[in-house]
Amino acid sequence: MSGETGGTLQRDAIGLREVLFQSITAMAPAAAVAASIPAGAAFAGGSLPLAVLIALVACLFTASCVAELARELPAAGSVATYAARGLHPAVGFLVGWGYVFVEMLVPPLLLLQLGFTVAGTLHDEWSSYPADLWWPYPLVGAAVIAVAGYFGVRASARFGTVLGAFEVLVFLVFAVLLIGRAGSANSLSVFGTSHIAKGYGGVGGVFAGSVYTVLAFAGFEAAAPLAEETREPRRTMHRAVLGAALGIGLFYVVTTYAMTVYFGPDRFAGFGASGRASWEGVARASFGLFWVLLFLAVVNSTIANANACANVSTRTAFALARIRVLPHLLATLHPRHRSPVAGIAVQTVVAVAAVLGLGLGYGPETAFLLLATVIVTVVIGVYIVVNLACAGHFVRVGGGALKPVRHLLFPVLGIAAFVPALLTAAGLPVFTFVSKLRAPVSYAGPVVGVWLAAGVVVLLVLLRRHPERIAETARVHLEEHDPAVTRQDGTVPG
Repeated sequence: MSGETGGTLQRDAIGLREVLFQSITAMAPAAAVAASIPAGAAFAGGSLPLAVLIALVACLFTASCVAELARELPAAGSVATYAARGLHPAVGFLVGWGYVFVEMLVPPLLLLQLGFTVAGTLHDEWSSYPADLWWPYPLVGAAVIAVAGYFGVRASARFGTVLGAFEVLVFLVFAVLLIGRAGSANSLSVFGTSHIAKGYGGVGGVFAGSVYTVLAFAGFEAAAPLAEETREPRRTMHRAVLGAALGIGLFYVVTTYAMTVYFGPDRFAGFGASGRASWEGVARASFGLFWVLLFLAVVNSTIANANACANVSTRTAFALARIRVLPHLLATLHPRHRSPVAGIAVQTVVAVAAVLGLGLGYGPETAFLLLATVIVTVVIGVYIVVNLACAGHFVRVGGGALKPVRHLLFPVLGIAAFVPALLTAAGLPVFTFVSKLRAPVSYAGPVVGVWLAAGVVVLLVLLRRHPERIAETARVHLEEHDPAVTRQDGTVPG
């Protein structure tokens, strides 16, 4: 593998459009609408649009905090750098340690979904196709993502932009068709509590539905690690993070509303991710071959999400490797494309090994649930820490930079929104609607615990032998190349 260690990522390679779709595709909107959000219907019933709207407002608090920090601290280390500056470099290291780990697991998660989605659909259409022949598709997907990443951020980000635009467009067109067919059934009552699933009180059912819906927003921060490769990163990162969270949140509200009023709000509690009472089922029954476009949009969404998160994992790993808190090999860049080729190679190996090892061992669907639980648990934990970091950073900076609502109130509200989601993702039955996890999905907790414990050991070793490296987690490398860049209040970041 040819490359050079050290150096910088490709400056000014992409703009707002590409980084906006980096966050959009990391949220996997088509897959979320078709598979994740319907989980909330079992609780919110036909009031699921209200639950989605509440989840949108809740997630915007954290998105605002990430956007504020991304504008102040444009760095490939993103959440690790934010935690280091806002709290402590040791916290920044642990956040980076956990974030790299789970972001490397997102591509295999989505490749597993690609495998069982394609194989299952082909089997349904042609019974002679073996339903268990799912594994070739993830291998092809891994190769496509690796090639896109190898040719640099411009290639991979533009690839993601095309994929993201396609999946959003397909579901929006279908939503318009659903609203049109619903006719007089269109009603704003779905934004009230009159259609809650049986067994759940009005507010309780909506709350439970919104908790499950919050998980569909994960990924809005994925633009941030591309800061060092983006034109005008301070302004662009802020717009991309907030724009993705708000835009896709409204997309979720519109599409959920459309399906609810078409399917029938009073029977929507039985809506799910598969079968006749699902997006694909409705399309098959009433819209002819349009279901093929929905199927392609979901397949497209898995590739786009995996591509976006491969960008996140490789850039974050690069940022931590160049300060030598991760193996320095991961800082290797391609001499021409300036892509982190060592990180891409490691990401590809991890993806293939996880897909084949877990998928063949437990089955692709169970492996998907196991990885999803690991990922969501850590990512939501990272969001909670970043909210704290936002408050900590701006309190330290003080002066005109500190805005009490954005930098103190929003972090508190963001934490309050994500704590129930964290407990739900981890399967901790603090709420009545949370179910305990069963093996092997219950292994997610020990896996996360072991990885974080290993991180603490590495941290202690580095603090003893190379404390300056841990201090470097708070370093914003972009400032060294552009010292004239200033904050919104006119001061130079320190």
